Amino acid sequence: MRAFFEGIQSLFVDFLFKPFDLLRSLELSSWWLANIISWVMIIICGYYIVYWCKQLVIHRANNEENQDTTAHSFLK
Repeated sequence: MRAFFEGIQSLFVDFLFKPFDLLRSLELSSWWLANIISWVMIIICGYYIVYWCKQLVIHRANNEENQDTTAHSFLK
């Protein structure tokens, strides 16, 4: 069981968090470049949130959204 949790730790620390480590080390050498990268990511996320909200409005206007509380079997 310990190897399982160490594998999860290795996955996150050695692979999935590497971009954050690179961004942190970039901040020490070039503060402006690190902030530009952060703002670009914020703008990209903001764009897709607006896109998602527009798609929700489109589906609601076409009455494609099922808002019945029994739409899912586990809510019965």
